Amino acid sequence: MTAVTIRPSEPSDITVITEIYAHHVRHGTASFEEEAPGEPEMAERRAGILEAGFPYIVAERDGAVVGYAYLSKYRPRSAYRFTVENSIYIAHDAIRQGIGRALMAELVRIAEAGPWKQMMAVISDPASGSEAMHAAFGFRKVGHMEKIGFKFGQWIDVVVMQRATG
Repeated sequence: MTAVTIRPSEPSDITVITEIYAHHVRHGTASFEEEAPGEPEMAERRAGILEAGFPYIVAERDGAVVGYAYLSKYRPRSAYRFTVENSIYIAHDAIRQGIGRALMAELVRIAEAGPWKQMMAVISDPASGSEAMHAAFGFRKVGHMEKIGFKFGQWIDVVVMQRATG
């Protein structure tokens, strides 16, 4: 298998980023959105994250984007300004190939170098392996919210994990 390269996202990546996210919206519970946003909305979201000073990165293998990740505000109130939330999405045909770990390693590296003191993960798809991956990077489970989301005719729990940085 070819090595994965992590790099900052570019506007030209939006088409693939939109496709990756749309698959998760339509077929999974990693996102609680029920309608997949189009490219203009995804481009606007990316721009907002970058304008706020957060990273938005992609994983590339053989010249193709196979995943993306970003840090964002954990909550809008100013007292949370030193806490970030991470988000990682992998192409459906590239899951469980180390791409999420490569993206997470870069997010942790960036967070450690930045002004942030805490990283949060809000995980709604326990079957994805996300909880185990976060634990491997030093996140600890700090909360479990039961039946907080409803999608695909089922109630979904959410796990909250936290990791100190800096």
